[in-house]
Amino acid sequence: MKTNEEQQTSDRTMRALIQRSHRGPKDLSLATGHRRPAPGPGEYLIRVGAAGVNFADVMQTYGTYGGGPQAPYAAGFEAAGEIVGIGTDVEHPLPLGTHVIGAGPGAFAQYMTMPVAGVLPVPAGWSDAEALGMVLNWATALAALKPLGEVTSGDVVLIHAAAGGVGQAAVRLARHYGARVIATASPAKHATVRALGADEVLDSRHPGLAAEITRLTGGAGVDLVLESVGKATFATSLSVTKPFTGRIVVFGAASGDATVTTHDLVFTHHAQIKGLHIGALATEAPTLYQTLLTEIEALVTNGVYPPGTPRIHPLAEGPEVLRQLEAGATHGKHALDPWR
Repeated sequence: MKTNEEQQTSDRTMRALIQRSHRGPKDLSLATGHRRPAPGPGEYLIRVGAAGVNFADVMQTYGTYGGGPQAPYAAGFEAAGEIVGIGTDVEHPLPLGTHVIGAGPGAFAQYMTMPVAGVLPVPAGWSDAEALGMVLNWATALAALKPLGEVTSGDVVLIHAAAGGVGQAAVRLARHYGARVIATASPAKHATVRALGADEVLDSRHPGLAAEITRLTGGAGVDLVLESVGKATFATSLSVTKPFTGRIVVFGAASGDATVTTHDLVFTHHAQIKGLHIGALATEAPTLYQTLLTEIEALVTNGVYPPGTPRIHPLAEGPEVLRQLEAGATHGKHALDPWR
C-alpha cells in the first residue's frame, strides 16, 4: 500500500516519451516519473486516450521542424482524450469529462494541455483513436484543397504520399469535391490508395513519373498539386502543373528540401506555389481555421469523413514507430496508447 507521500507523488507524475537530443528517434525514451502538466490560461488539461503519430514528430526529433521544441522535451503534439481540468480565462468551456481531439505540447504522455480554441469534440459513438487526424490530417488536407488549392469539380489533382495520413484524407476529399485524382505512393501501398477512390495511382519513385502524369492528362497538366514529399518529387510537381492557373500547395518535405529560385518562377515554372503549416494557419488566420473545423464537422455528419482506423501501439513502441515512419515503412495513421 502506498503512503500518502507516495500517492501524492504518483498523482503529480506520469508516463511520457522524452526526446533527449536532436539526433533522431533513437534518443526518444520512456520516462515513468515525468511531471504532470497543469492547464494554463485558455487551456484544457487532457487525460490522453490516444496520441497521433505524424511525420512532424520525426522532424522534431532532429530539430528541423520550424518552431519546434528544444530537447529535452515531452514528444508528440496530437491527441484525443478526456477533459479533466480547465485553466483560467476560458469562456464557455466544454464540461469536464468531454472527449476532444486537438493539439498541444507533449501528446506522447498520459496527460497533456491543449489550447481551448483548437479542439473539437470527439464525434458521438467514436473512440478517441478513431478521432485522430481531425484537426491535423483532415484540416491540412482540407486547407490544401479548398482555401489554398481552390479546387473545383472537374479539376485534376495530383496528391503525393497518398497513403499517409494527410494523403488518404486528401484523396477522399478531392473525390468528394468532384476532382479527378492522380496519386503517388510506393507500389506496396497502391491498393490502399485505390480503395480510397483515386483514379490513377503511380509509383512515386518511377523515373518517368512526370511523363506518365503528362500522358494521363493528355498533355494538359494538372490543376493542383498537394506536395508533401519535397526534394524527390518537387521537380515533377513543377513540370506537370498547368502554367499560371495551376497551384502547388506545399505542406511538407519528407525527402528533404527542394530549391526553387525567382529566376525559375519568372522564366521556367509559372505555377502558383503556396505554403501551408496548419499550426501557423490556426494561429495567424484563426477565423479561416475555424471554418475548416466547421466544415470537418459537417463532413462527419454527412458521412464523408468516417471514423479513423489507426494502428495503435503501446507508448514504449513510439521510438520504433517513428523510425518506421521515417523510413517510409508505414501507411495510414498510427497512434500510441499512453496507458499501455
